[in-house]
Formats: sequence, structure tokens, C-alpha cells
Amino acid sequence: MTDTAVRRASGRGIWGWMFFDWAAQPFFTVVTTFIFGPYFVSRMAGDPATGQAAWGYGIALAGFVIAVLSPVLGSIADQTGPRKPWIAFFAAIKIASLCLLWLAAPGSNLFFVVLVFSLASVAAEFSTVFNDSMMPRLVPNAEIGRISNLAWGLGYLGGMIVLIFVVAFLAGSPQTGKTLLGIDPLFGLDPARGEDARATGPLSALWYFVFILPMFLFTPDAARGLAAGPAVRAGLAELKATLGEVRRRTGIFRFLIARMIYQDGVNALLALGGAFAAAMFGWSITEIGLFGIILNVVAIFGCWCAARLDTALGSKAVVMLSLIMLSIATVGIVSTGPGYTLFGALQLPAVDSGGLFATAAEKAYILYGLLVGLAFGPVQASSRSYMARSVTAAESGRYFGIYALAGRATSFAAPFLVATVTAASGSPRLGMAVIILFLAAGLWILAGTPYPADRTEK
Repeated sequence: MTDTAVRRASGRGIWGWMFFDWAAQPFFTVVTTFIFGPYFVSRMAGDPATGQAAWGYGIALAGFVIAVLSPVLGSIADQTGPRKPWIAFFAAIKIASLCLLWLAAPGSNLFFVVLVFSLASVAAEFSTVFNDSMMPRLVPNAEIGRISNLAWGLGYLGGMIVLIFVVAFLAGSPQTGKTLLGIDPLFGLDPARGEDARATGPLSALWYFVFILPMFLFTPDAARGLAAGPAVRAGLAELKATLGEVRRRTGIFRFLIARMIYQDGVNALLALGGAFAAAMFGWSITEIGLFGIILNVVAIFGCWCAARLDTALGSKAVVMLSLIMLSIATVGIVSTGPGYTLFGALQLPAVDSGGLFATAAEKAYILYGLLVGLAFGPVQASSRSYMARSVTAAESGRYFGIYALAGRATSFAAPFLVATVTAASGSPRLGMAVIILFLAAGLWILAGTPYPADRTEK
């Protein structure tokens, strides 16, 4: 693939595109991972095992829908041309679904809450597919890895700011009712009814609405193509041809298989890691929020470093290093419990020193979390640039649809297996251990994949 036909977009056009990640990330930070998810697992469900299973099944449902529809929509988008109308449509669904999470009071119907969350997840992913497919048109090939990692880092900064706001001003202690700053939660939120966690839905919706506007205003879009009806027919025909074509482009096919497997593990780790810690250590929203802030600070640094490593070493090297770090971290996480780590090989003092993260085991968990923080941004950002460097701008929509398929084709598998093993064994720890298998298998396949993926071996 060459970049001779790609003219660099204006600075505000590139920044508008990058601000999409800033707008989108709080949903994943405060809803999926650190605030609402742990609240759902630990307080809405009857017990943590039931909560983790229900949350895992919700993620699995979203993953299945995304896997089926994302390549179809990507191919249709290539025919219609502009991506912004698609982003606007799914943004409306995401915003409405997030606002409905306010209704998730303790004792609410778990099915309804999981369904609404799954719908928001689907809409978020589809919006991302169309935003990602704009990237090859914005900068030459050599700059793709840098702006991808910088955008991802910007996203984590946005997620961290929202998380800090929640912990400092909204999340009250169940014991005192006060926030981390020692004040009453804003807007009269009642922590006993989970209103501090439930408010993260509408808050993320508002943040998303405001900060996707620069992308709509300043980022250039593809030229208009076919009308909706002919575009659907042409897109479906193109998808059929693309699925056959990708089998012949063996490097891209191998990369997509590798990503399908390792991204499944990454998604499950991000979605369930915070809830796992909250249930094991009995962390409050304040503690899980501070844990999330720590991870996001480290993630910003990780993406900043990866932006330079991607340019110097290439996207493949960054992805492989990140997967090794995530595998080590996951082993550490599942091997840690009250009074021990490394499956008991290292015994830790069980003394509770009082305050936040009061035991040695909690501090060990945070150390493993730092590895996750360093790696989970670069593994996704450099995977995105790996793909962008392997296809042309003209085929970016359909191939990023396939890319999303690869990221979600089995994305229900890891959460499903985590949920199923947890439910069958009654052990959240044993369920989380499944994630290691996905990370290791994806790494093994990626090791034999060319870079860029469309490179012909000689």
C-alpha cells in the first residue's frame, strides 16, 4: 500500500478526528470498567458470582451483534461514502441508552439493565468502526501509528478526567455518604441507592455529545457515493467479495485471526478486571475509582511512549510487547488474593493498615494493574495502525468493518467462558484465568504474521 494519494488533512481536521477518542472513552472508563460495572456486579446482583456472570453475558451479547453487523455496515459505508451520518445515527442510540442507565437502581430488573448496556456497547463500537475508517484519508502512512496512539492517549486522558470528577464530586462512601473530598455528592445523589454509579450513564452521554462535535465540524469526510438502496446491494456484494479476497491476502487474514483472539482477551480483561477487584477486596466506588485513575495515568504514558515506538519499531513490535505485558499482568491478577500472590508462592501480610488499599495484597494487585495500564492502550492503538498501514484509503471502510469483525467475532467467547466458568465453579478467580489463554494464543499467531500485513514474502 502506498500513501502517495493521501494528502495530509488540516491540523484541526486531525485534532477533530482525535477528539472522537476523547469523547468516546468515558463510556468505557466509568461505565464499563471502573464505576457502573463494579456497581452492577457487587450491588445490583444477589452475589458477585451472579453479577459477574450477568455482566459477562451482556458483554457477550454486544460482541455477537457487533461481529455479525460491523463488516456489513463497513462495506455499505464504502458505497455511500461519508462516514459522519453513520456516526451520528449510532451516537444517538448510544446517548439514549446511556441515559437509561439512570434507571438501574438496586433491585431493578437485571435483564433490562444488561440489555440497555449491551445496546450502548453496540452503538459505541459501530461509531468507532466508521471513525477508524476515516484515518487512512487524514495522514500519510508513516504518520498513522503516531496519531493513532496519540488519539488513544487523548481518550484515556478524557476518561481519567471524567473518572476523577466522579470520584471527587459524585461517588459517596457507603459508610459516610461523603466523596473523596469529604463533601456531599453533587446534585443530591444518594450513594445508598447507587445514584452516584447510575449517574455515570447520563454523564458519559453528555460528554460524548459535546466532544464529538469537532469531528463533525472539522474532519474531512469521504465524497458522497451511492444512494442508500443501491449502496446496500453493492455493499453486500462487496462484502461477499471481500470475505473471499481476505482469504487470499494471507498476511491480512493471519493478522485478523490473531487480533480476533487476543482482542477477545483484552476486552474481557478491561470489562471484568475492575469488577473482579471490587468483589474480591470489597472495594468501594472510591477505591475502584482511584484504581481506575492510576491505570489511566499510566495508560496515557504508555500511549505516549508507544506513539514513538510505533514510528521507530513498527506497529507489530508494539502490539507483541503489549500482549506479553498483559499476559504477565493477568497471571498476577488471578494469582492474587487476600494474604498472598503468585498462587500462594509469595505470602503477604494480611494486616489491614486502614485507609485506602490497606492490605499488601491490594497493593500487589495495583502493581499488576500498572502493567495493564501501560499495555492496554498501545495494544489497541497500534493494532489499529497495523491495519491502517495494510490497506488503502479506498478499501478502508470494508476492511475496518472486517477489522471490527475480527475484534468482535468471538468477543462473546471470552466473557461467555469467564461467565460460564465462574457460574459453574463459583470462583471468579478461575473464570478470569480463561483470559490468559486468549492473550497467549493471539500472541503466538501474531508472531508469524508479516508487517505490514499486506507485505508479500519473498
